[in-house]
Amino acid sequence: MQNDIYERLQATLQHQGPSVAVEQLCTALREEKDYANLFYALLMKRRQELGVSPVPTEPAQALPPEAHAPYEDGIRDAARAVGQLYLDQGDIPHAWLYFRMIGEVAPVAAALEKHQPSEGEEGQQVIEIAFHHGVAPQRGFDWILQRYGICSAITTAGSHDFSAAPEARIYCIQRLVRALHGELLDRLRTDIERREGTPPDGTTVRDLIGGRDWMFEDEFYHVDVSHLSSVVQMSIHLPPCPELRLACELCEYGERLSPRFQYAGEPPFENQYRDYGRYLSVLAGDKVEEGLEHFRAKVANADPENDGSLPAEVLVNLLVRAGRLEEALAVARQHLAGVRDRTLSCPGIAELCQRTRNYQALAEVAREQGDPVHFLAGLLAAK
Repeated sequence: MQNDIYERLQATLQHQGPSVAVEQLCTALREEKDYANLFYALLMKRRQELGVSPVPTEPAQALPPEAHAPYEDGIRDAARAVGQLYLDQGDIPHAWLYFRMIGEVAPVAAALEKHQPSEGEEGQQVIEIAFHHGVAPQRGFDWILQRYGICSAITTAGSHDFSAAPEARIYCIQRLVRALHGELLDRLRTDIERREGTPPDGTTVRDLIGGRDWMFEDEFYHVDVSHLSSVVQMSIHLPPCPELRLACELCEYGERLSPRFQYAGEPPFENQYRDYGRYLSVLAGDKVEEGLEHFRAKVANADPENDGSLPAEVLVNLLVRAGRLEEALAVARQHLAGVRDRTLSCPGIAELCQRTRNYQALAEVAREQGDPVHFLAGLLAAK
């Protein structure tokens, strides 16, 4: 800001009045790109228009009641104007401060979608806004994966709360599956060409590892086995999509690893690559009956004392996703009747009764559980 601004403002105020002086200040601040002070100058302008105290840092509550609504409009207008000026110069973090203040996400989300991080740009603030604040989570996750690698991306996706944006969770898992599958394909091809002397013809993991037992000798592996395990476990949350088949291939590769790297899981995923592979194949529509029978046997052979209700919950989830609602209800009635719905990782009996419109079953189960409310509700709905 030029040093003579104070004299100029004072002269303008004396000879042309407050409105012209305030406008002069706003113009000077725009030209100097002093947007932080411009915000308060715009608030002062609105206060001047309203005929109240011009001091912009005074509490809004101190204004007369009739000035509250128009002043709040002024705050929003000032925040939009300043936020947009920051966006126009590519300063997303500062723009977010103002748009966040007024609860308007769309301008920053649009800027993030177009943003291309420059070489050497640290980018953590932009990632924080995009991913962790949920402004553009998919874009933010892409940057995490590109900049910090798959290990950091797995940790981020595994610890993040996606309850407000479940579609973002699916996107993150899809990106992780594709990233790890692509890395595995590249390393398998490189290994084969190095040992066999020519590039392989296969295009899938199954093609490349088929008939090549030597690839797994001496406990050799081609991708980080902890990454493989984590991504496979996340994959069961995928909806029908191409990434399911890629996840199945990751399981096929995992089954060929040395037993030392096939970490034991909780029932019903004790042999995790085989068990997750069967689960994912059902979701992908491949060998559905074989996969369902695999998990039916898990439930039949489970020890409730040691394994709890998780094997049955997994089977119910799988049956629901396979469209077998009647069987899902039957399994839940047989194995989950004594488990409180809020502790379940699958739809409870009441929900399954409603989804199958089997209200008589709802009444029967409610009676068994000593629940007169759902008992009567079931009887009424059955009519």
